[in-house]
Amino acid sequence: MSGFFAILKRELLSLWVTPLAWVLLTIFLFLEGSIFNTILLHFSAMPSIDPDSSPMSAFLGQNSLLLAITLLLICPALSMRTFAEEKRQKTLDILLASPVSAAALVLGKYVALLLTYCAFWLPTLLYAWVLRDTDIDWAALATGYLGIFLLGSSSLALGVLMSALAPSQIVALMLASSLEFGLFVLGLGEYIFDSGFGQELGAYVSMTNLLDEMSRGIVDTRRIVLHTSLTAWALFVCVAWIEGQRSDA
Repeated sequence: MSGFFAILKRELLSLWVTPLAWVLLTIFLFLEGSIFNTILLHFSAMPSIDPDSSPMSAFLGQNSLLLAITLLLICPALSMRTFAEEKRQKTLDILLASPVSAAALVLGKYVALLLTYCAFWLPTLLYAWVLRDTDIDWAALATGYLGIFLLGSSSLALGVLMSALAPSQIVALMLASSLEFGLFVLGLGEYIFDSGFGQELGAYVSMTNLLDEMSRGIVDTRRIVLHTSLTAWALFVCVAWIEGQRSDA
C-alpha cells in the first residue's frame, strides 16, 4: 500500500493542528468526567448495590448517554472532514492523481481517525487508577475497552464512507449521525418485540448489549464479527468509490 504512512502522518497533523480535535476532546472529557462523577456518587449512596457491578463497568457498559455521545457526536464529528474537506479545498483531485493507492489513501485516513479516537479514551484509564484500592476486575475492564474500540472502529468507518459520498462536512455529519442513530434504534428491537426474528435481530445488533456484556467480561464473538465486518464493508466501499473517482478523472 504505497503512501499509507505519508497519508497517516498528513491526516494526524491535520487533525491535531486544527481546533477540531482539541475542541472535541475538551467536550468529551468534560462529559466523561461528569458522568463518572455521577456514577461514583450513585455507588457511594447505595452500599447494597449489585456486587457484580462496579463504577467502571457502569461507566463503560451501562451508560446510554456515553453511547449517544460516542455515536452521535464524537465519531461523526471526527470523520466528517475526511474526504469532504479535501473536496472543499480542491485537493482531492491532487490525491487522486498521486501515486498513492486508493487503499492506502482510505486506510491512512481511517487509521489516523482510529488513533485519535483511542487517544480520546486514554485519559479515562485514570478513572481505574482512582479506584485502584477497590476490587477491579482487570480482565472485564480490558474487554470493556475492547467493546468501546469495536464500536468506534465501525462508527468511524461508516463516517469515512459518508464523508466520501457527501458534498460537504455538514452533510457528512448529518448522514453519519443519522446512520448511527438508525443502527441504535434497530438494536431497540430487542425490547420492542417479545420474540421472533425482530427480537433476535435487535439483540444481535444492540450496541448497548455489546458494551454492557463486554464491560462485565462477556465476549460474544458474533458481535466482534458484526462490527469487524461492518468496518471492512464500509472501508471496501470507500476504496471502490476512490477507484471510481480516479477512473473518472
